[in-house]
Amino acid sequence: QVQLVESGGGLVQPGGSLRLSCVASGDIFSITAMGWYRQAPGKQRELVASMTNGGSINYADSVKGRFTISRDNAKNTVYLQMNSLKVEDTAVYICNAMACSGFGCHITHEYWGQGTQVTGSS
Repeated sequence: QVQLVESGGGLVQPGGSLRLSCVASGDIFSITAMGWYRQAPGKQRELVASMTNGGSINYADSVKGRFTISRDNAKNTVYLQMNSLKVEDTAVYICNAMACSGFGCHITHEYWGQGTQVTGSS
């Protein structure tokens, strides 16, 4: 089992910045990738950014050039630096971890944090 705890959300004016953090605990050595999703009211959950253990990064088109994902493996933490925030970035941001177990790591697991609210408003 992996537990994820997010922090860093809040209210920010359009054009401002926030940094989200997500600390993983538990069976951290089973983690293969970590990332961030978001869910706005009335909308489906969508991928914001993800990063594998090997360093491969994927961003949603809507955040490319504005958001940066990074990981500090010594602290078991994944970050999301959000710059040039827009009102449409308003959502609950949810930390995600992919993990595996079993012989050859053939069993996959997915874990979610509780989420942290990010609100862009003037």
